[in-house]
Amino acid sequence: MKVSLRYIKKFFRNRYAMALPVTFLILFVSTLCIVSFTYYFSVEKINSQGQTLKVSTSKETLISLNDEIISTLGQPGSSTTFDLSDSGGLLKIEPNSNVLTLSINGNSEVQETIFNTSIGKITYQLPYSSTSETGLYLAGDSRTITNQSGSSTSQLCIALGAEHPEIQLQYRPTVTYAVAGEEGGKAVNNIRIYIVNLNSSIEIALQGELPLQISCTSTQLESNNYEVSSDVGNLALTSILNGVNGSVSVPISNTSEGAIIHIETVVSNVSLQRWIR
Repeated sequence: MKVSLRYIKKFFRNRYAMALPVTFLILFVSTLCIVSFTYYFSVEKINSQGQTLKVSTSKETLISLNDEIISTLGQPGSSTTFDLSDSGGLLKIEPNSNVLTLSINGNSEVQETIFNTSIGKITYQLPYSSTSETGLYLAGDSRTITNQSGSSTSQLCIALGAEHPEIQLQYRPTVTYAVAGEEGGKAVNNIRIYIVNLNSSIEIALQGELPLQISCTSTQLESNNYEVSSDVGNLALTSILNGVNGSVSVPISNTSEGAIIHIETVVSNVSLQRWIR
């Protein structure tokens, strides 16, 4: 009996001695797992916040670039410089893309394509972010032509690119119109169409900081006159910009003799190129 009791005590003492290291090992592994998961999610959170900050900086940069381009319009010979900051993305200036086709249609007497050429665009490919806000317009809206007073000629939006979301900057035609009395018994209608053309820019695809020189190289004015004898209530101006179709309707004033429609197309040619300090 004494041998049996001694054996039993020894057995439990050995089990207790083994249990302590196993318990500590389990606690160590559990703690290590918790620390690893916490570290992983903390790093992911920091990276996500960093990418969101880069996207926000990219938006502000492209808004400022657009403002600088607008400031040169209609002033041939004027230029300004702009330092594009590094927001982790890829800037692409594409002077030979973005075809604009502009046509007018009133009746059989007024039907013509008055502009058909590439006007260029600027894109900034964003670093990956889950909050890139695809579809958001930072300036303008989705219409490819506008005749509303105060509407922005710029179309600055976040779109889904081939690889990542990107900020796209392009310019749509804007239309103004007014009735200017009569000529030969016919009502005179003056229509002016403003176009921003970037196709004299230098093609660029570059990451990192980039100093740019923005210049208004020239302003071209082209006039077309149409005399109509029949009543034309409205003139449709149709814009196809980068494959997207849109139109505006311009009211036409008539007399019993008909109307004269005077259309002026004003093209501001803007060049963007790398600036060497």
